[in-house]
Amino acid sequence: MKTFKCSNCGQITFFENVVCEHCGMPLGYIPEIRAMVAFQPDSDLFWSPVNSALAEAYRPCRNYVSLHICNWMVAESDQSVWCRSCRFTEMIPALSVPEHLQRWFLLEAAKRRLIYSLVQIGLPIPDRDRDPAHGLRFKFLADTPQERVLTGHLDGVITLNIDEADDATRELKRTRMHESYRTLLGHLRHEVGHFYWLHLIAESPWLEGFRALFGDERQDYKQSLDQYYATQSSSDWTAEFISEYASAHPWEDWAETWAHYLHIVDALDTAANWHARTNRAQPSSPFPEASAPLTIEAFKAALTQDWLPLALFLNSMNRSLGQKDSYPFVIPDAVIRKLCFIHEVVLAARGASPDARGY
Repeated sequence: MKTFKCSNCGQITFFENVVCEHCGMPLGYIPEIRAMVAFQPDSDLFWSPVNSALAEAYRPCRNYVSLHICNWMVAESDQSVWCRSCRFTEMIPALSVPEHLQRWFLLEAAKRRLIYSLVQIGLPIPDRDRDPAHGLRFKFLADTPQERVLTGHLDGVITLNIDEADDATRELKRTRMHESYRTLLGHLRHEVGHFYWLHLIAESPWLEGFRALFGDERQDYKQSLDQYYATQSSSDWTAEFISEYASAHPWEDWAETWAHYLHIVDALDTAANWHARTNRAQPSSPFPEASAPLTIEAFKAALTQDWLPLALFLNSMNRSLGQKDSYPFVIPDAVIRKLCFIHEVVLAARGASPDARGY
């Protein structure tokens, strides 16, 4: 993720900021230019950008005005009252329950990071207006006495149980599931991997290459998961998969590897923007703003020469602070090949027309 600066005073700001801590100006993120901009509120509705070449006024997303959930802005010419992230949300939990508001806030914050990453790497994001059957939508729901909400993806709809936004609940599930890593952003990146399998792999020329690397997805999904949960930890998965869960079924292998692709791309992009250095030159961003994306060979080199040293450094820093490893994973050669395949698919998908991107 790029480094953001307040357009009024130049102070470094962060993706979630709504006010500059230095000059006190209201801040808003403008997705069209991927920048954090300071604003002068002209009225209850429209705000003017400060020290910016932007020609039109903006209004805060409806979810900021009413509930302070979002910090993205909407152009005056845009007909929607919701920003380009919030308009992908189809359902939210009942806000009459006090803890639901904070959990929804955390879910939307994670979703905005996901949308940012997808736009940064140039992926199409088909929405329900363009693709009613399979366009992307999110449902953030809570358990009820009658129904337990299962996190997952189905036909373009990503459902997340809002209990995942509670640290204690999520940690308990992580421990029970024998997982080394479990976060809101990780959930969203995994589930959107299933979404992109439908849009980029299924019924495409990539399917044969997918099966060669990940396996045949036509094997019974439910039976595979049942067998996985019955025999978990009974086989050595570390040589072929990024996580134990990835060994359950080719679809899950794809989604887990896809999530790690987004982890790595975003982390390398952040390191490049902060000019971070390990024991070699500054890491390369796989999708630099000013030049072409990394080729397959360059991306493979970035994995081994940039990402692995950076991950070791991050883990060492976390241990020095008494925290768990930031990236508690080992990337074997088989997973490197899968990550390079995903990069190749993404590079091809970047050529989609603007109308097909839905963003």
